[in-house]
Amino acid sequence: MRPLVKSFKIRDIEINPPLILSPMAGVTDISFRRLIKQRGGVGLTVSEFISVEGLTRNNPKSKRQMRFYENERPFAVQIFGGQPERMRMAAEMAEEVGADILDVNCGCPAPKVVKHGGGSGLLKDHPRLETILTEIKKAISIPMTVKIRAGYYDHTINAVETAKRAEGCGAEHIALHGRTKEQGYRGLANWDLVREIKQVVKVPVSGSGDVTTIQQAFDRFRETGCDGVLIGRGAMANPCIFRQIEDVAHGREPFQPTLEDKRALLLEYFEMLQQDMPKLAAIGRMKQLAGQFTRGLRGGALFRTALYHSHSVEEILDRISEYFETITAGKQYFGEAGRPELVEAPALDSCEAMTAAPVLN
Repeated sequence: MRPLVKSFKIRDIEINPPLILSPMAGVTDISFRRLIKQRGGVGLTVSEFISVEGLTRNNPKSKRQMRFYENERPFAVQIFGGQPERMRMAAEMAEEVGADILDVNCGCPAPKVVKHGGGSGLLKDHPRLETILTEIKKAISIPMTVKIRAGYYDHTINAVETAKRAEGCGAEHIALHGRTKEQGYRGLANWDLVREIKQVVKVPVSGSGDVTTIQQAFDRFRETGCDGVLIGRGAMANPCIFRQIEDVAHGREPFQPTLEDKRALLLEYFEMLQQDMPKLAAIGRMKQLAGQFTRGLRGGALFRTALYHSHSVEEILDRISEYFETITAGKQYFGEAGRPELVEAPALDSCEAMTAAPVLN
């Protein structure tokens, strides 16, 4: 029933277990990664994708995005951009701050990234991609990895060729998100391409896209022979998914968080956010995670609506307390009096992920 799931190495860095927290803009900041790491089961964490234009022009936000905790290791910094010189400089900066791995984003489909030649734009400009990778490889001593997509256009699937070129330039791990730039986040990811890439390159290959359950992760390992699996949005909905996959891989019953576990997780995350950023920003990020994490819970939509209407730390804490006390007691949660309309969490369907809750009038 269970395929063999074993650790792999990026050069001499062991990825164990072979499960990777996929980088998500506006999501996988230092607090979220810390939360996931403390749940267990994740073998590699990756920063939000960071603009080399911001990094090399001393943008404070871009520099903050490279911060990490020692217990996150192994940790990768992911950069994006289209200018070889700035990509090289940013890669050197990532090594200087102590990152274990430098990852090059060749997959983001956001127009503002692509129009400057970065992200998925590199999939249709292999000469530029090769120049960038060659420049980075010469400049750093830590491993260089790449994350790519199936191709730029739906009618031009070139992931295998892109992977071979990246390996030729010194990439030591290739992660594929099996959708094209044109496809964005619609439809299903093509995991057959992961298997095809695995058959033609010697470096480790991991796959990304649509893994939201334990079974899906094992199916992808079995069907493709991939070395690793990346999980992004699935980790927002279920921060314990990595631990659960690791449990099953070792023949254990998967950990099932109780209501108290879920309450404690929300409070822990909110505390981490407040330690790391101004209160208003922390409130926005908290609403975002709670909106994903409470899907499927009894009365969850009403709870999310109540959170979205909260504007202070005290209100957030009160709403969490009220909600979990109510459903733990087996009672029905009615939300806020006088607010019958529901406000749902925005779908996170882009590398320009929503970084705050919806604006409410």
